[in-house]
Amino acid sequence: MIASVRGRVDHVGLDACVVEVGGLGYRVLATPATLATLRAGAQTNLATSLVVREDSLTLFGFAERDERDIFEKLQTVSGVGPRLALAMLAVHTPDELRRAVAGEDIKALTRVPGIGEKGAKRIVLELGGRLGPATGDVVAAPAAAAGSRGDVVAALAGLGWSVKQAEQAVDRVLDDTSDSVGIDTSDTGAVLRAALQVLGGGVRG
Repeated sequence: MIASVRGRVDHVGLDACVVEVGGLGYRVLATPATLATLRAGAQTNLATSLVVREDSLTLFGFAERDERDIFEKLQTVSGVGPRLALAMLAVHTPDELRRAVAGEDIKALTRVPGIGEKGAKRIVLELGGRLGPATGDVVAAPAAAAGSRGDVVAALAGLGWSVKQAEQAVDRVLDDTSDSVGIDTSDTGAVLRAALQVLGGGVRG
């Protein structure tokens, strides 16, 4: 198990980063919130979870150990794999997930692409109180990354939304910002996080 990766950030993308450790570059999949904390050329220390499959080894990284722990607990639920667990953490913070499970908030859970009502109920039933109490949300600043509308749509599609849903969300964000709402449309990370807020059904401050 690779529990953490410390090194220089070589590259930050929309769904993953590359961290250089001892001459090796580790590709680490992560949520937009975690990627927002990284800058190319800077040092980082990510809590990580290595997912082993018969034909692959995939490393997932998180700015906080709490996120990593929630990510691993989510995968103990029947039908929840690493990609879906990552999508859940892209839409909700760890504390939001704790509150949703504790409060049996099915609506909040079904905001995640790939989770229907039955799946949400199963998550509530199987996790119960295992996520623990809310600890206080930490929200990262948007990542400054160059890119395009197509990059954001592709990133959202990779998290599980349909291309149509992704395009509609991104277009809504871009239309809103045309009225000087405060998001820099040239900042792909900011547009991505705003689109996630639209798809999640609410604004996370």
